[in-house]
Amino acid sequence: MEGLMEFRSQENTPSVSTQKNLEDGPVAATVTETELKVTVEKELVSQAEEEDMEALLDTYVMGIGEAEAFSERLKRELLALEAANVHAILESEPLIDEVLQGLEAATYCVDDMDEWLGIFNVKLRHMREDIESIETRNNKLEMQSVNNKTLIAELDKLLERLCVPSEYAASLTGGSFDESCMLQNIEACEWLTGALRGLEAPNFDPNYAKMRAVKEKRAELEKLKSTFVRRASEFLRNYFASLVDFMISDKTFFSQRGQLKRPDHADLRYKCRTYARLLQHLKSLDKNCLGPLRKAYCISLNLLLRREAREFANELRASTKAPKTPTVWLEASTGSGQNTNAADTSTVSDAYAKMLTIFIPLLVDESSFLAHFMCFEVPALVPPGNKPAYGNDDANDDDLGIMDIHENDSKTGKNSAELAALNISLQDLLDGIQEDFYAVVDWAYKIDPLCCISMHGITERYLSGQKADAAGFVRLLLGDLESRISTQFGHFVDEACHQIERNERNVRQMGVLSYIPRFATLAARMEQYIQGQSRDLVDQAYTKFVSIMFVTLEKVSQTDPKYADMFLLENYAAFQNSLYDLANIVPTLAKFYHQASEAYEQACTRHITVIIYSQFERLFQFARRIEDLMYTFAPEEIPFQLGLSKMDLRKMLKSSVSGVDKNISVMYKKLQKNLTSEELLPSLWNKCKINYGIESIIIMCS
Repeated sequence: MEGLMEFRSQENTPSVSTQKNLEDGPVAATVTETELKVTVEKELVSQAEEEDMEALLDTYVMGIGEAEAFSERLKRELLALEAANVHAILESEPLIDEVLQGLEAATYCVDDMDEWLGIFNVKLRHMREDIESIETRNNKLEMQSVNNKTLIAELDKLLERLCVPSEYAASLTGGSFDESCMLQNIEACEWLTGALRGLEAPNFDPNYAKMRAVKEKRAELEKLKSTFVRRASEFLRNYFASLVDFMISDKTFFSQRGQLKRPDHADLRYKCRTYARLLQHLKSLDKNCLGPLRKAYCISLNLLLRREAREFANELRASTKAPKTPTVWLEASTGSGQNTNAADTSTVSDAYAKMLTIFIPLLVDESSFLAHFMCFEVPALVPPGNKPAYGNDDANDDDLGIMDIHENDSKTGKNSAELAALNISLQDLLDGIQEDFYAVVDWAYKIDPLCCISMHGITERYLSGQKADAAGFVRLLLGDLESRISTQFGHFVDEACHQIERNERNVRQMGVLSYIPRFATLAARMEQYIQGQSRDLVDQAYTKFVSIMFVTLEKVSQTDPKYADMFLLENYAAFQNSLYDLANIVPTLAKFYHQASEAYEQACTRHITVIIYSQFERLFQFARRIEDLMYTFAPEEIPFQLGLSKMDLRKMLKSSVSGVDKNISVMYKKLQKNLTSEELLPSLWNKCKINYGIESIIIMCS
């Protein structure tokens, strides 16, 4: 047995590997449990147990070969031991029953406890539901309390908004519109405007709109608005009329005999500006009420402006020193040797310029004041800091005070409806005043039609300076003036052309026609009147004048064809001589100067040709026959033709050359006899000698 145990011990002895790090490297070493002085028995079995086991083994004397018998014995003893254990268990049954009874009693207790817990759970659930119900009711009560407080606050605000202050109600329904009370009226208007806007969306909750109190209060505010608008409109209409009536009744506001009075509307505008804010509030309350107010203002002021313009124009004409006899131009009856009435009429043009200088800025200012005072939404007439194009500082001394009236004047957007309404009001304001301007134009035209040239330039300069929307009617007025001036000047040009055409029937074909030198005087005078854009007007008149002059000249020359060329060259020469200086500076006249020069050269050529031909007729006929035969015969065959032999040529030359001095003298006398302008004779004779070889003929004959 000991050998077996030792053998098993050896088999079960584990080996332990250790490693040592030597200089040459790690070396593995294996040791046994004996070497480590540790045994399995020492680790697992105590000393007493080991002794008991040895004693037990000593009772069995068996060899190694009896291992199976030993195993069988052990099995039998194990079965016996198990049977003993079962028997012991069976003997402990009462104890087990007692334990089971205890477990059953514990089960009953657990069931009872579970039932009680279920009951407690139901009661707790009901308690939770009751608590939740109580909390819900409390929350609803709290929410209702908060809502009630909010509702009371909103109702207080609504009542405050619906309340009409007594002082405002008194101002709106029966307050005075005197200047001292305007502050209260403006405050009442501002409150009324705010109250009405406060009852409109989105400033007002739509849910309140159905409330009877709100409906009643809105009706009350509308009644206040209509009452105030009616009272204010009636007051302003009467106020505008009273202001104008006061000024019209006072003659010191207008021009009088010996004194030209510049219209001054500073006080009028100052009084109107007092009610500028009121007009703005009337527009915000009821925009339709502005139409009658604008018309009433324009009609009243139109009476004042027309009276001022009429008195000023009358005194302007009376105080202007002008020739009593109207200036006459291009009249055939005056004769060529009679001087034109060239009296100085510049004062007439100055009078027209003064009329425009005084009234055009005034009308523009009144138009601008109307546009802003009557709350038209149009751009400002002249931006702040800028001056109008016409450059009249005195005309703008009156501060309109418009920019501080309306808060929206900086807007640059144009409203077509507002512009249309503004144009209608401007027509009501200024309609009829053009008649006084027309009267000045007609008066100036009767004194001297050439004044139309300077008046046209002055009008064009003022017209180019009116660009703003508020000056629309002033532009129309200036445009009508320009058209009337052009029409009057056109009448003068047509009448002058008619006078020129009368020469065709009434003037003899002799010398220089009367309108040639008179036109030069007229052109020089017209150049003195040119201002600005009137150059086109004058050039058109030049074109019409000269065209008619040349046509008439050609027609008059045909009354006696024998002297037509002499008549033409004298008149064309006179035209060039009289317009030489002006043609150098006026392109239109330069064109006609060159045209007259060409016509003069052609007339000279024809006239000289006729004179020379009459003295050397046989010579020219012989030469013409030779030229005609050159087309059909060779040059060497011409001497063999009838009448063209060398003998015939010598006879013709002998007869033509004999008495050549006498013929040339006759030619010179003919030129001198038919020529009324002695200064043209040397130039014509030079043309004869140079262009037609008279000198060579004289040398050959001598």
